[in-house]
Amino acid sequence: MADSSDSVSVDMDTYSPRGKEHLVKTSYGLVSVAVYGEPDKPALVTYPDLALNYMSCFQGLFYCPEAYSLLLHNFCIYHISPPGHELGAATVASDVPVLSTNDLADQVAEVLNFFGLGAVMCMGVTAGAYILTLFAMKYKHRVIGLILVSPLCQPPSWTEWLYNKVMSNLLYFYGMCTMVKELLLKRYFSKELRGCAQVPESDIVQACRRLLDERQSSNVWRFLEAINGRPDITEGLRKLQCRTLIFVGDNSPFHSEAIHMTSHLDRRFTALVEVQACGSMVTEEQPHAMLIPLEYFLMGYGLYRPPKLSVSPRSPLTLSCISPELLSPESMGLKLKPIKTRVSLEV
Repeated sequence: MADSSDSVSVDMDTYSPRGKEHLVKTSYGLVSVAVYGEPDKPALVTYPDLALNYMSCFQGLFYCPEAYSLLLHNFCIYHISPPGHELGAATVASDVPVLSTNDLADQVAEVLNFFGLGAVMCMGVTAGAYILTLFAMKYKHRVIGLILVSPLCQPPSWTEWLYNKVMSNLLYFYGMCTMVKELLLKRYFSKELRGCAQVPESDIVQACRRLLDERQSSNVWRFLEAINGRPDITEGLRKLQCRTLIFVGDNSPFHSEAIHMTSHLDRRFTALVEVQACGSMVTEEQPHAMLIPLEYFLMGYGLYRPPKLSVSPRSPLTLSCISPELLSPESMGLKLKPIKTRVSLEV
């Protein structure tokens, strides 16, 4: 475990009064880690998507009372932000090398070492899901489970590569301009939330737009360069021994990527949840759709939600929407079947 002098702690007045934000010194530079919960509980490590941090990527999920009780009851949460993406981050010096996805995965391992953590549960969104999946491949014994939202596993398609190149050039020359924000919001949210000339964009999108204004454009550019140069990790997916739960919005630009990834994981330990009328960032757009699958996934580890809170009536999932195989005792968290939130409820 690293010496305590390698970390700076700042009290956070957010959803957990005991949360602290640490700036952890690693071989690849400083990285911000916000910690919530009791450190003697199992660890849940999160990693956000491009240009986001834990407040802009996971706030909707953790502000959902049912998810809050489920996750904080069972875990101590370690929110890792990509380098330079934390609140109030300074610009990373221009002479610092741009990190690769392999570097970022190794940086996660150093963060775990700093906090003295062994095997952890991981939750990542899109680019963050790729980093944590790569971490799980490189450090198999340090990951007990993966919760992935709109994940990536292949190199960028031509369309994504072109979008990323446009964003990269705009970030480099013009900073976090309007066009970059529009491209990012299209990456995160469904068209319904983004609105149009006749329909105003949702409060969630407006809040995200304001948070993007706080990002240092050169730091976002660095993370984008890493993600746009990511290698194909498809072949290594079947070697993963941990259980995996995948969420993807059916309006996500990465929907086909999530399907591809699911098809290459061991089906005995993998479940896919397709969320209807949702973009990539299910954690913000439809966090209630994640609740019941998360509950049954975590039951396979002997984890549970406090009984004082009932299932949310706002969730689009009900027990009748989930295949009976998933609910059988021998299958909970062990032999997960592909499930969808779009299941017909016709009688």
